[in-house]
Amino acid sequence: MPRRSKPDSSANTTPSTVKKIGKTVRIRRIAINTGGGDAPGLNAVIRAVTIGAIHRGWEVVGIRDGYNGLLMPNDYPDGGIIPLTLEAVRGITHLGGTILGTTNKGNPLEFPVLQKDGSYKTIDRSGEIIRACRKNRIDAVVAIGGDGSLSIANALYEKGLRIVGVPKTIDNDLSETVSTFGFDSAVSFATECLDRLHSTAEAHRRIMVVEVMGRYAGWIALNAGVSGTADAILIPEIPYDIDIVARKTVERVKQGRKFSIVVVAEGAKPKGGTRSVLEHEIGRAERLGGIGETVAKQLQEITGQESRHVVLGHLQRGGSPTTFDRLLSLRFGAAAIRALERGQSGVMVALDPPTVRYVPLKKATSRMKVVPLDCDTMLTARDLGISFGD
Repeated sequence: MPRRSKPDSSANTTPSTVKKIGKTVRIRRIAINTGGGDAPGLNAVIRAVTIGAIHRGWEVVGIRDGYNGLLMPNDYPDGGIIPLTLEAVRGITHLGGTILGTTNKGNPLEFPVLQKDGSYKTIDRSGEIIRACRKNRIDAVVAIGGDGSLSIANALYEKGLRIVGVPKTIDNDLSETVSTFGFDSAVSFATECLDRLHSTAEAHRRIMVVEVMGRYAGWIALNAGVSGTADAILIPEIPYDIDIVARKTVERVKQGRKFSIVVVAEGAKPKGGTRSVLEHEIGRAERLGGIGETVAKQLQEITGQESRHVVLGHLQRGGSPTTFDRLLSLRFGAAAIRALERGQSGVMVALDPPTVRYVPLKKATSRMKVVPLDCDTMLTARDLGISFGD
C-alpha cells in the first residue's frame, strides 16, 4: 500500500469537504474528547487522530474532561479547549491515562442540577454542546469512550453534530467490535497478579480471592482467570452457588493442593441474590465492589480454610498499554480520521480482523456484549476443571 506523503503547505488552505444534509461542509477544525473511565491506549488514539488530521490540513483541538470543557469553560484557565499540535502529541503513545482528562460524572443528557430544597433534577444540556462546537468553529468530533460516552455521541449525532466514535473500555463489553482497546492491558495486568498470588497462596495454604473489574460483563475475569490458572471464576453471566465453589477448594485440599485461587468479577452475584454495590450517585453509574471480600469470608466459614481477598481495582486501568492495545489504538484513531474524510458520521470504528469497519453508533450501543456461555474460552475453562459455581 503506498505510503501517504507529507502534505505541502497548500494542504493547510484547502480543507477536505464532506456532504451533510444536502450541502457541502468543509472540515477545517476537529475536536477530540475522552469520556468515562480511563484506559491504557487513550493517548495513542489522541496521537493518531491528531497526526492524521494535521496531515490532511485540519486543525485539531482537545476538549477537557469529556464535554466539561465545552459546558463549563470558565472552570479552566485555558477555556476548556486546548490546541493539539504535532509537538503536543509527541511521545505519548506509551503513556497511560489521557492528556485531555476524563470524567464519568455529569452525563450531559441527564445533567444533575442541585435544587434549593437539596434535591437534584436532571436536565438535557446536549444543545449547549452543539452551540459550543459552533461557537468554537468545531466541524467534527472524535469521541473516545465506552457505551455511556458513545450513547451520548449518538444523541449528539442525531441532533446534527458530525461525530465518529472510538470504542474504549477495559470491560470489553461494547458490541459490534471484536475488542476494545484497554482490555488486553487490563487482562495482562490481572494475569500477572494471579501469577504472583499463586506463590503466596501456596506458601500459606490459603484461599486467595481476587476481585477484578468488568462491571456487568465477565470478560476480564474469564480471560485472566483461565490464563492465570484460577481454580474458580465467578462472572456476572452465571449466578454462583458458594457451596459449589467451596466444594472445589475442599477437593483440592484432599488432592494435596492446599491452596486455591478464585477470581471474582465485580458484577458477579449469587443465585437468588443481588450484585454488591458500594455507592449510588446521581449523574453516574452505580459503583460495584465488595463481592471479593464477601466470597472470601463465606469460603473461610464453610471450609475452615484461611482465606484472603485482593481487590485489583484501578490498578487495572493504569500503566502503559500493551503492544496489542497500542497498535489497536493507533489503528482506531487513524480509521476515525479516514471516516471523517470520507464523509461518514454517527459511526463507531470497530475491529473486524484483519481490518476495521464502521458500524452505526446506535447499533454499537444498543446492547451489551456479555460472555457467551458456549464460547471457546468458556469451554476450555470447563475442560480444565475450572469451577464457575454452577
